[in-house]
Amino acid sequence: MSPFDALSGTLVNTLTVLLGSGIGLVLRGRLPSRIGAVLLQAIGLVTLVIGITAAADLGRVDAPPGVLLGLVALAAGAALGEAWRLGDRLEGLGDALKRRVRGQGRFTEGFVAASLLFCVGPMTIVGSLQNGLVGDASLLLLKATLDGISSIALAATFGFGVLASALVVLVFQGGIALSASAVAGWLPDPAVDPRVLLVNGVGGLMIVGLGITLLELRRISVASMLPALPLVVVLYEIVRRIG
Repeated sequence: MSPFDALSGTLVNTLTVLLGSGIGLVLRGRLPSRIGAVLLQAIGLVTLVIGITAAADLGRVDAPPGVLLGLVALAAGAALGEAWRLGDRLEGLGDALKRRVRGQGRFTEGFVAASLLFCVGPMTIVGSLQNGLVGDASLLLLKATLDGISSIALAATFGFGVLASALVVLVFQGGIALSASAVAGWLPDPAVDPRVLLVNGVGGLMIVGLGITLLELRRISVASMLPALPLVVVLYEIVRRIG
């Protein structure tokens, strides 16, 4: 399978984010603030549903218990993320891009929110693995549609930061897909592999946190929890070998 085949879904996803962000930027300032607020609330609600659905994957891992592994990984990952100041570093990346493109307004907030929304979740992991392992881009094409719609409302609210998140989509998803393509045949079906289910579940919990933040119920430091994604796989392997 060629690199283009492995990246097909990611490339479409990147284009939809760029297109949706462009539409949102055109509409920015023309939409009443109340409409923009309601659109952001709608995204927040859908984000909660996606996160809760994904988090249920933890319950599909019985030995060792997925929920317990997810809890330990999320707590330990959040502690590591805070110690490494991942949230500050991600915001620093957004600020650096803002200075380079002379973005204005809520650039960093939009960049961080869009990057996390588009890159942390079950469709990103499973879709990129499927695209890289067998060339099946169907899940990423669905994700591309959702991301394109979301980017319109996000860009209309936050501005150029959402447009810049397309680069994160390209690098992050593309990296997973190309890595999966390189090790094709080493992993079982990613849709039922316990390690993928655990990553999906932990990612789903993080998406729930992002939804809560978007709804302005409480600000959750989702970026600091990113180490939990690889950590839950490490914990699974350790417990499985000990047991």
